Amino acid sequence: MAQTETVTDYLVTGMTCGHCVASVIEEVSLVPGVSAVTVDLAVGAASTVHVTSATAPARSDIRAAIDEAGYELQTTTGAAA
Repeated sequence: MAQTETVTDYLVTGMTCGHCVASVIEEVSLVPGVSAVTVDLAVGAASTVHVTSATAPARSDIRAAIDEAGYELQTTTGAAA
């Protein structure tokens, strides 16, 4: 039986280059519960994936990871994948 995944989108300000993207991916990937991270530099957004049946990553943990990377979390929206 396939597991259902949930995707959550985050707006991130301050990213200007590929190194910025790599930094956000590296830090957010360390958050417990996150199974995948993508970042769209052009839009200024990051998306995380977690298994729906598992505990969702805490927004405060995502914010802290983005802060650690040197950027700022703005807002979130969620959508099932």
